[in-house]
Amino acid sequence: MQYRNFGKTNWQVSEVGYGMWGMAGWTESSDIQSAKSLDLAVERGVTFFDTAWGYGEGHSEKLLGALVRRHPLKKLYTASKIPPKNFQWPAKPEYTFEESYPTAHIKTYTEKTLKNLGLEQLDLMQFHTWDDGWSHREEWQRAIEDLKTSGKIAAMGISVNRWEPENGIEALKTGMLDAVQVIYNIFDQNPEDVLFPLCEKLNIGVIARVPFDEGTLTGNITKETTFPEGDWRGTYFVPENLNASVAHADALRPLVPEGMTMAEMALRFILTNKTVSTVIPGMRKERNVLANTAVSDGKGLTNTIHQKLRAHRWDRIPTAWSQ
Repeated sequence: MQYRNFGKTNWQVSEVGYGMWGMAGWTESSDIQSAKSLDLAVERGVTFFDTAWGYGEGHSEKLLGALVRRHPLKKLYTASKIPPKNFQWPAKPEYTFEESYPTAHIKTYTEKTLKNLGLEQLDLMQFHTWDDGWSHREEWQRAIEDLKTSGKIAAMGISVNRWEPENGIEALKTGMLDAVQVIYNIFDQNPEDVLFPLCEKLNIGVIARVPFDEGTLTGNITKETTFPEGDWRGTYFVPENLNASVAHADALRPLVPEGMTMAEMALRFILTNKTVSTVIPGMRKERNVLANTAVSDGKGLTNTIHQKLRAHRWDRIPTAWSQ
């Protein structure tokens, strides 16, 4: 496992982290299976684990807390997220700050997270949604200061909306944030335009999420794919999105190097960008842990393949189904 600096925190975190949405937010999740996969990830050198209260109303946080207690001799970096008070994802410009992150709500859900984790301090707390219209509000900035001073969190960040990587720029410029979580993959390359250069300038840790475009970049989703009832992907992969996503993924197949899977190629593309501190694929099963952690070998991709993949950038705008 290779390790990278996490912005101004100076943490050295595994470049392949662990996204824990699948531990509680999707169908077919199993706590026993989850625990085995999490333990295996630790054995493979993963040190950064990202969860949220919104993943099963704290259930995923409890799984992370149990993991930390099972490995007391290893430093595992814990990251979670505060849900918006109105419980609406994503944030929209018409949502007021008071509806989303008033001070009391920020502190209450930080306490809930700490209780779920069974820890006195969380390494990284994040706002689960964000709109830059709130950036000038001093309340959230003072709340961050209070949480850090009290020792309840070590660092604070934001998770920006899908396909809106620049809707967080003003918040980062306040200097109050240590990290940003953003969708970045072969298709979604637009964080490179403005967000990543700013993060380099301000020394902000970057968490790349959705490395496989919700599954299409694994190469395993087809136009005939269906999802179990209650599975979030069923609402995301509506026909207009499923068909277009599969078509874009199919166009990548000729570029997959011999002996490599499309998923491995997708992860290597992300890790080629040194602005990224860690990428957080979901890894519900042990075979996924083994495959994803094996990518962290320092080899990356050849420049020829990388340049060809850059031509597959797919700029999209948010829609009713994209969130």
